[in-house]
Amino acid sequence: MMNRLLPTSTAGSLPKPSWLAEPETLWSPWKLQGQELTDGKQDALRLALHEQQQAGLDIVSDGEQSRQHFVTTFIEHLDGVDFAKREIMRIRNRYEASVPSVVGAVSRQKPVFVEDARFLRQQTKQPIKWALPGPMTMIDTLYDGHYKSREQLAFEFAKILNQEAKELAAAGVDIIQFDEPAFNVFFDEVNDWGIAALEQAIAGLDCETAVHICYGYGIKANTDWKQTLGSEWRQYEAVFPKLRESSIDIISLECHNSRVPMDLLALIRGKKVMVGAIDVANHSIETPEEVAATLRQALQFVDADKLYPCTNCGMAPLPRQIARGKLQVLTAGAALVRSELASC
Repeated sequence: MMNRLLPTSTAGSLPKPSWLAEPETLWSPWKLQGQELTDGKQDALRLALHEQQQAGLDIVSDGEQSRQHFVTTFIEHLDGVDFAKREIMRIRNRYEASVPSVVGAVSRQKPVFVEDARFLRQQTKQPIKWALPGPMTMIDTLYDGHYKSREQLAFEFAKILNQEAKELAAAGVDIIQFDEPAFNVFFDEVNDWGIAALEQAIAGLDCETAVHICYGYGIKANTDWKQTLGSEWRQYEAVFPKLRESSIDIISLECHNSRVPMDLLALIRGKKVMVGAIDVANHSIETPEEVAATLRQALQFVDADKLYPCTNCGMAPLPRQIARGKLQVLTAGAALVRSELASC
């Protein structure tokens, strides 16, 4: 299926069932404990996989069903971070949050997601994608009282991510995606050392790699920030040239219902591009034709064999029926364009 034209996938998270966590809520506490929680996470993963398959997605994921948050769930399994010692920090220059502190050398004593990935691999023969937080986004979610250097901490996390990624690949993951929304904010740091840290995270991997750079979940802090960005969102322009030169295989972007000038995609020509054709910031379900229109625009700047229709970002905060409908129109819109390309 990876050889199929316009293979579809999600950017990451899917809504959790109400018996596992509070619906439409980020960082929602688990409703189960102990073995019931372990079983519940696996049941939720099976359900997320089923809904992706029912919608017709080509590349599937776990829907992040075993994670409370796309960054902190990974960090809480590491040594050197104290979740009881918290500080107030501004996250990606958008909103303040109480975050854990780095109090010592960070390290990974055991795999974090490998067993979950192995379980997913057992459920399907389809290509699977697994998301990890990127090094720069990780450091932007912590107070660093130990290294006192964003660059040094990012590279320490990159080494840890590389360990995890290699074990995920060995467990059968086809694409490992690093989520880096921070790349849309800290442009100088991205070019100075952020992409280099990402290169460290993907070093030696024998599976495909992706970096997901979006404008965030459809939560108020993010939607308010977008209102300040003007008539054109040109943030990608600052990092695309160096990303094009990087070893990363796939770049995942937010395109639908955004003010991103589509011609910016020409700056990464030659890379595979996951084009966000589904808006996750509202409850309106797109039509297949709307999805197809976004993909047609992208095809002006991305070769058809390198275009992967996707969602703008994760859909954890959405109602399940809305997310389900959006997945269905994503595949329907991709099918329209696939048919048009076949008839050319």
